[in-house]
Amino acid sequence: MTTHVTTERSGLSFLRIAIALQTLTIFLQAVSSGLLMTSAYGEVLHSVGARVMYGASMLYVLAAVLAWKPGGGSPRPIGHAVGFLVLASVQVAVGIAHVPSVHLPLGVLMFGLSVLALARR
Repeated sequence: MTTHVTTERSGLSFLRIAIALQTLTIFLQAVSSGLLMTSAYGEVLHSVGARVMYGASMLYVLAAVLAWKPGGGSPRPIGHAVGFLVLASVQVAVGIAHVPSVHLPLGVLMFGLSVLALARR
């Protein structure tokens, strides 16, 4: 019983860390988008940040699965994490296509949803 509780808590802690990392990377993308518009090195930072944010979204999916499967938690966070990964994929696609009318509002939406997910954990 103690092992089950410890596993569940560590899974939820990993999930919370993954959501916090995702939230931070999305926030840093907002900062780097400002640099993108005002400096020569902003494009490199935003491009690298996009890869890190996408990786953080994949880590969120992994953490959600690990919190559910061995810990016996709810599978609901898996749906949320997969939803974020889909949004991140769309965000990357519209960013590459240079569609700021979708890219910027979607980034704001993702940040808000990520903060909400973090507050719920």
